[in-house]
Amino acid sequence: MGRLREVVIHAWSWLNYKPVYSGSSLGETPGMPNRRAFPEANAMWVPEEDQKRLAAYKLLAAYDSNQAAELAEVAGDIHAAEKREFGDPSMFVDTVMSHVLGREQTITVAGADTDSDTPTPDEAMAARVQELLRTWAEDELLPMRVQQTERKAVSLGDGVYRLAWEPGKMRPTLRVHDPGFYFPVLPEDGDAGDYPTRVHFAWELPANERKGLKARLRRITYELDWIRPATASGVDETGRRAVRAPLPLADPDPDNPDAEVPPPLTPGDLYYPDTGAIARQYPWNDAPSYVTCYLTDATWLLEDIKGSPDVDSLSLDTATFATRGDGEVLDHLDLLIDFVPVVHLPNTVPPAEEHWGQSSMAKVLQIFDELSSSDTDSAKASATTGSPMVGIWGKAAGSGTELHSVAPGLVWKLGEGGGMGALDTSKNLAELRNHIHDLEERAAKVARLPAVALGTLDPSKAPSGYAMDVSLGPLDALIASMRLARDHKYALLLKFVQRLYLAGQHPDWAGVTVMPARLTFGSYKPTDKASVLELVATGVEKGVMSLETGVQMLAEASFPIEDAAREIERIQARQFEKARALADATSDMTLVGDFLGVTVDEPDPADAPPPELPPAGEPSNPQDDDEDPEDEDEPAPRGSRGNTR
Repeated sequence: MGRLREVVIHAWSWLNYKPVYSGSSLGETPGMPNRRAFPEANAMWVPEEDQKRLAAYKLLAAYDSNQAAELAEVAGDIHAAEKREFGDPSMFVDTVMSHVLGREQTITVAGADTDSDTPTPDEAMAARVQELLRTWAEDELLPMRVQQTERKAVSLGDGVYRLAWEPGKMRPTLRVHDPGFYFPVLPEDGDAGDYPTRVHFAWELPANERKGLKARLRRITYELDWIRPATASGVDETGRRAVRAPLPLADPDPDNPDAEVPPPLTPGDLYYPDTGAIARQYPWNDAPSYVTCYLTDATWLLEDIKGSPDVDSLSLDTATFATRGDGEVLDHLDLLIDFVPVVHLPNTVPPAEEHWGQSSMAKVLQIFDELSSSDTDSAKASATTGSPMVGIWGKAAGSGTELHSVAPGLVWKLGEGGGMGALDTSKNLAELRNHIHDLEERAAKVARLPAVALGTLDPSKAPSGYAMDVSLGPLDALIASMRLARDHKYALLLKFVQRLYLAGQHPDWAGVTVMPARLTFGSYKPTDKASVLELVATGVEKGVMSLETGVQMLAEASFPIEDAAREIERIQARQFEKARALADATSDMTLVGDFLGVTVDEPDPADAPPPELPPAGEPSNPQDDDEDPEDEDEPAPRGSRGNTR
């Protein structure tokens, strides 16, 4: 009886259908990636649990760069060279990434954007931190770094940021790493979703005969550990390898020679003789901490690595250590921080007790294979449609094996009973194209990307704005889930930036308190600007919408509004009719001046001149001065309207 095949479901088992990945090709170990196609994943120092992950990254990168057929050919697919790849996976990745990021990315700190003239201390600190973080983001090209990482996260499933304090630049530097270089040491009996306390970045360096360099392995390690006595840069016993050496002990107290001599400490550290522990007060913690982060940058010659150690168990005895720009040897260098300055960015919310995200191409990868096959068949059918196969018969046709060329204007003279026929494959080509459209719609449906999001919708056939908004419902749920996976990661990144500034004692950050900050993504939906403008104008005019809300809606619809408060001031400065109505309603010219954004000097009633009253006995109406009361009884002159016969 044959042995039943074992079915294992893991984070990358959705690739098991690929022979090059699952080891189902000839001569490969079942369940393991092809060694010829993925030599990096099968390196002797790569842990076994990471081999499938690294192979998956390379396979997904091949789809993104139109090279999936090359990997299939390495695995033994003799027809792989004929396959067409027209960039559908790359277009898909770019579309998803653009929707996740939105039109803009903004660093915000809660309480910073207050309209109060007298902000509270917390609001003032939030505004200061927000300004400093935005300055750092501009100097460090944060939007470009974010786009680099997000593209890796969307296409491969994971992205990695690494922060480091740069003494020369006096700011934290941000670097983007390929997730294939990222090897966290995850707990075997705990939650793999927890933040790792030991992280490796490792990759092989090829040999360079011109420079006389052999093949090497480089590993950068961050590790949280107990604070140890202070060390300094030095050399080992041979004098040829730079290492860190402990500082000499202080001289004993001559008055008390039997007293314990404390170990050499980093300035500011506290030593507890009872327990032998060393504590440190970090500026962002309320209580002293007993841990710090150590950095090691080591390189090995591959020929010096004996046995079969993995990346976490390499011996440092044969390693050489790098030296930082300020002369510090990176051999367990104390970074004076109590966190690992590495942020892993999963593309999706990881399953419970998992660490890794999932590529946005995972669910539609088989559809991309079908598209590639259909495109290949369509290319073949279009060739026979444009240059059809022709058959002729008759005496003039010659022998049955004779070939004739077909060209425009060519005339064949056939004998009696001769004829000609052409193979019409246009119907097959039309069906193949319809099938390709069906596959594209299926991929968009599975990936929750409607046609309006992919940009394939004909603008002349666009439905109403409400219908478009309803059609974007699946995309809204997708982007909300993906942004949820990123929200706390970017908050952690900005927290690390603030802590590194405080640890580096930058003068502009003196007295700053670490504040919770976020990286907010802009809108990704297509907007009808004319409809939004009409809606805002009507709502503000009818009084059912505030001017502040209307300006915010215009900004979200990509109108060129840089400062909403300033835009409101400009609008109100030209609304003279409303200012006149405000004056009539309140009689407060100061309030009217504030509305128009100008200063109005209202006269003081005490400075008003006294009223001038007429003298006593004189008529109050000047027109009465020309009239004599005695003439009231005199008859009207002849010829007047009052004189009648």
